[in-house]
Amino acid sequence: MPRSGQETQAPPATYLVGGAVRDRLLGLPVKERDWVVVGSTPEDMRARGFRPVGKDFPVFLHPRTNEEYALARTERKTAPGYHGFAFHAAPDVTLEDDLRRRDLTVNAMAEDADGSLIDPYRGQADLERRLLRHVSPAFAEDPVRILRVARFAARLAPLGFRVADETMALMRGMVEAGEVDALVPERVWQELVRALAAPTPRAFFETLRACGALARLIPELDRLWGVPQPAKYHPEIDTGDHVMRVLDQAALLSPEPSVRFAALLHDLGKGTTPKELLPKHHGHEQRSERLVLDVCARFKAPNEFRDLARLVAREHGNVHRALELRPATVLKLLEGADAFRRPERFAAALLACEADAHGRPGHETDAYPQAEFLQRALRAARDVPVQPLLERGLKGQELAEALRCERVEAIAGLKG
Repeated sequence: MPRSGQETQAPPATYLVGGAVRDRLLGLPVKERDWVVVGSTPEDMRARGFRPVGKDFPVFLHPRTNEEYALARTERKTAPGYHGFAFHAAPDVTLEDDLRRRDLTVNAMAEDADGSLIDPYRGQADLERRLLRHVSPAFAEDPVRILRVARFAARLAPLGFRVADETMALMRGMVEAGEVDALVPERVWQELVRALAAPTPRAFFETLRACGALARLIPELDRLWGVPQPAKYHPEIDTGDHVMRVLDQAALLSPEPSVRFAALLHDLGKGTTPKELLPKHHGHEQRSERLVLDVCARFKAPNEFRDLARLVAREHGNVHRALELRPATVLKLLEGADAFRRPERFAAALLACEADAHGRPGHETDAYPQAEFLQRALRAARDVPVQPLLERGLKGQELAEALRCERVEAIAGLKG
């Protein structure tokens, strides 16, 4: 029994928070669960068998489930960017205090041990209204939240979600204040890849563009809006519109973020076409390749993403014309794409090219025989036997030239 004048400390309380609560209310699968512990200390958590993992603030892993349990905390902005925060975790921090620091109202809900909903910031109402709305003005202190809002837009767009007007205005103000410029490339890339894997990746880039962040983060992409293309081939005319349609089609054709990334960046060179040449874009493939390399270098993109996007940017025009190319040129295309050694990457490139062909109004369901033909050409060329050439005593450059001639003949046979 406590001595006179001493308050009794309430026992720790544990709450399910964040995405698990949101997704359950939306009827979506709950993939992971995060917990907040109120009224506890790091020493108490360790004594109960929890393993500490947090560097900046106290986060622990459950001894059996390995799920994350974080002590309730508040945060205070101390410097520009998203590293400039001081955190306070103590037994007197309430659940409402902890939820207030979160980004969106739909992520600021909790459930107690009985499954009762705790919703101090009307997140459930915003779920019903399909709104992504910030919890408090403190949202503006962390530029990563702009990326997160855009990513949630990409994930929840199929359910009809949109960014609340007041949140979009706040995000614009953050961009104008230079907060986005403090984002490190690795964090931008992390959110970008997660958005590319979402059901509607275009919503990520459109949200960033609407608040001005895309021009700061990927100016090579942002400048495509307003750039015209020949109406004969592109009824949509606007190149920015086109790349969003291509991204839509890539999302239908492949779940792989690398394929969607290649589709997104394939036409970057059209943004640098001299105005006097518009709406034509001769040589844009080579310009696109160079710009892809610039973007990938800035974000330190993995080789898998860089190499596929570079290949699609450089070769998509040739792939579209595959049925018109001479057999020798087809072989040159296969060799330049390293298709003999990397057939899986070549197949991924063909998906991105098919998405490009479908990313035009009225052409979404067109057949794309170029892909099947190039796959047949690759098989035919690859199946040319080398042994008979060796038995003829050929070697070195003579062997390579003879093999090349045989492969051209095999490809020519497909057109006969």
